[in-house]
Amino acid sequence: MNNAAVRANQRKLVILAALILLCAAGYMLISVNFGNAKLFRYSMKIRTPKLAAMLITAFAIGGASIVFQSIINNVIVTPCLLGMNALYTLIHTAVVFVAGSGSLLATNGNLSFVVDLMLMGIVATVIYSYLFEKTHHNVLYILLIGTVLTSFFSSIQTTLTRVMDPNEYDALLATLVASFNNINTEVIVLAMVVLAVIIFVLRKDLALLDVITLGKEQAINLGVDYDRCIRHLLLGVTLCIAVATAMVGPISFLGLIIANLARQLLKTYRHTQLILGTTLFGMVVLVGGQLIVERIYSYAIPISVFISVFGGAYFLYLLLSTKRS
Repeated sequence: MNNAAVRANQRKLVILAALILLCAAGYMLISVNFGNAKLFRYSMKIRTPKLAAMLITAFAIGGASIVFQSIINNVIVTPCLLGMNALYTLIHTAVVFVAGSGSLLATNGNLSFVVDLMLMGIVATVIYSYLFEKTHHNVLYILLIGTVLTSFFSSIQTTLTRVMDPNEYDALLATLVASFNNINTEVIVLAMVVLAVIIFVLRKDLALLDVITLGKEQAINLGVDYDRCIRHLLLGVTLCIAVATAMVGPISFLGLIIANLARQLLKTYRHTQLILGTTLFGMVVLVGGQLIVERIYSYAIPISVFISVFGGAYFLYLLLSTKRS
């Protein structure tokens, strides 16, 4: 990529950052009573954790989506399409089903977060590592098996909820729908720490993403321990998705939307710019979307509903565009 294209992408990223600041300022300050100090502090106390959760979620899902697409070398597949959201729903339901909604595992936010994170990280890494190895990263087989796994996880989760005590299910239901109105504020700091550790541990593997996208043979010829790097990155992707999902609930298609919008806007293969652009797009979508949900729809519809509807339509568009090309 020439210098002119790099500078053009840098300007686009600056514009996205400015949009985020504008959306964040609007979210924090619209309908705030500045004349009453107590009401102002109360508004900031309520809105600040929500804004932090949206930024963390956008960072985790955006970065994980770009890395995952590079691992399988396909731009229309994201972790949610392989059943990771359904896996989280199953694990969280199983924990409540076995331990109960009044247990320490369910009532302690940090402990519940850690348990969900560990179980999802172990199960997803084992399943998808085996899946990628057996299918030789064939996208068609991966999508097909991912669809089957989604149905399988959802079926088990539905069975558990049917035999669950109605009061237990009522307590569980609020955590299974992505919403920034009932986020687990206790885990925000822990989520930031986990993401920082993931980035630090995988920093060398992340630096090899540009080489990995060249293909397995080329990457190995350039000195990359391909299989080890893929395993590490897949674990990082799983943990990032688990962090975001355990904090706000499953958000289908968000990664698909923001990753492809970033690719279309930046038109580059440099992952430093792609990950940053995807993260910024995610922040704009979540903060701007939540602002619309709260100020126009008065909390009547969760933002995850809009993302699922538009994301599904966008996924079909990408499939048809890819087929024509």
